[in-house]
Amino acid sequence: MNHIKLNTLSAFALLVLAGCGASAQAQVSTSKEFITAPLAVVKKAPVSENELKRWSHLDLVKDSIPGMSVDKAYAELLQGKTGKKVIVGIVDSGVDIEHEDLKGMIWTNPKEIAGNGIDDDKNGFIDDVHGWNFLGDVVHENLEMTRIIKKKDDGTAEYKNALAQYNEKYEKTLQDKQQVDYLIDVHNTIKKELNKTTYKLEDLSTITSTDPKVVLSKKIMTQIFGNAGPTFDPEAELGDYRESVYDQLNYNLNKELDGRKSLGDNPDDIKNNRYGNNIVFGPDKEKALHGTHVAGIIAQVRGNNLGGDGISNNVEILTVRAVPDGDEYDKDIALAIRYAVDNGAKVINGSFGKSFSPHQQWVYDAIKYAAKKDVLIVHAAGNDGYNIDETKNINYPNDSQDNIKEFTDNVITIGAINKQYGENVVAGFSNFGKINVDVFAPGEEIYATVPNNKYKYLQGTSMASPNAAGVAALIRSYYPKLKASQVKHILMDSGVLLPSMVVLGENPNPEQKPTAVSSSESSKTAKMVNAYNALLMAEKMSKK
Repeated sequence: MNHIKLNTLSAFALLVLAGCGASAQAQVSTSKEFITAPLAVVKKAPVSENELKRWSHLDLVKDSIPGMSVDKAYAELLQGKTGKKVIVGIVDSGVDIEHEDLKGMIWTNPKEIAGNGIDDDKNGFIDDVHGWNFLGDVVHENLEMTRIIKKKDDGTAEYKNALAQYNEKYEKTLQDKQQVDYLIDVHNTIKKELNKTTYKLEDLSTITSTDPKVVLSKKIMTQIFGNAGPTFDPEAELGDYRESVYDQLNYNLNKELDGRKSLGDNPDDIKNNRYGNNIVFGPDKEKALHGTHVAGIIAQVRGNNLGGDGISNNVEILTVRAVPDGDEYDKDIALAIRYAVDNGAKVINGSFGKSFSPHQQWVYDAIKYAAKKDVLIVHAAGNDGYNIDETKNINYPNDSQDNIKEFTDNVITIGAINKQYGENVVAGFSNFGKINVDVFAPGEEIYATVPNNKYKYLQGTSMASPNAAGVAALIRSYYPKLKASQVKHILMDSGVLLPSMVVLGENPNPEQKPTAVSSSESSKTAKMVNAYNALLMAEKMSKK
């Protein structure tokens, strides 16, 4: 399942309907010194629209925003330097490779002649010019728990766990449906009253109707705007929320659905590995929204006055479509990783994950294969607000068969932060864990490419992962002799410390202030990825 948090509505809508810590370091950085968190970080003015569109590139000391100091890195460390092209594999829902802001950043298979219907490079994939689509025309799929309970009860713990989680998820989704239907009705009431489709908070103040339904709708939408922030678009985001809920009922949790039928592939047979097609954005380009956004975070052209800016200016995006609307199959992920590795990817971004993995060994073997080929895999931690060190909350794929000891050193797991440094800097939706989450990166309100030359704010650990992957690509571009495991540890070790106390997970009761805990509980490092520091450390390490 894509690790994307569509909007903030579900976190506080029930409340609506019902009625800065210091870091252990305090040094202010100067040129060529590591950036560390100052004792107090206070944003003196609201975040401007331009800052919001590129906040992940900004600097904690200079801008009072916990970005990754990407602009500072380009200005002070990379001027006049020439990097090496790095292929980044995007294993996702597909990428709009024709987007105006990804021009020149798309990988082209040098051994394949486009459109001749021949497997020129003899890798088993015909005309795989820009990557491969292991899903064919499949868009919607079940969750893995749904697939498990569709099979006969075999008495295993996996079946019992899947059934329990399915029933809980189904009941929650029915509640969400009731909630979103009500909010859509509220929104339609406001639209009719204002006689406009799109409106802002200030428009609500112009409503003078005494109709009880209009008065209540105005109150509810005012509260939603207050919680959702300046980029909230009720028409778009309520529509996204509704689509997400209905997709869960119609597809993800629908026991009658056989999403893979049109593909004609057996997901339980790893030996049959030649299926799908070469249309890397899939049958409906709009459905490649998630993968296109991920690709843009890493690679959208810098400084061209279109949309946002990518983290790395010297990459080629290799697209492997393997993540449907629903849970990905282990077989597709294992083959997607191998495909990206075999075609030269040095960094692979995986903004997906799930709670059950029947063929997890296939994926583990692919991860080990990537390690042998010196490929770094950057993976999203997940959006449930859970401690994934707890066995019941495991997020697959991972790099540990017992959820404790890593079997390889080429996977880095990324949690999400928001743009306000303080004890609430870790995004409430972000999973955490001092064993299984390595480091954090910007993941809330990230502006990037979406299909058909458009741009959008999205949030989730899905967005944090490519922010970190972009920094990894920068390191591999300018310091190509460093190994994947070295790049992983640079990203971890060079980060800027979180505040000493942080709030972790979703707040179950928005009316009460959540309890902060030691940031050491958040991840292995209790740090945020920082491009400037990472490049300084890479420079030092490369000279050893």
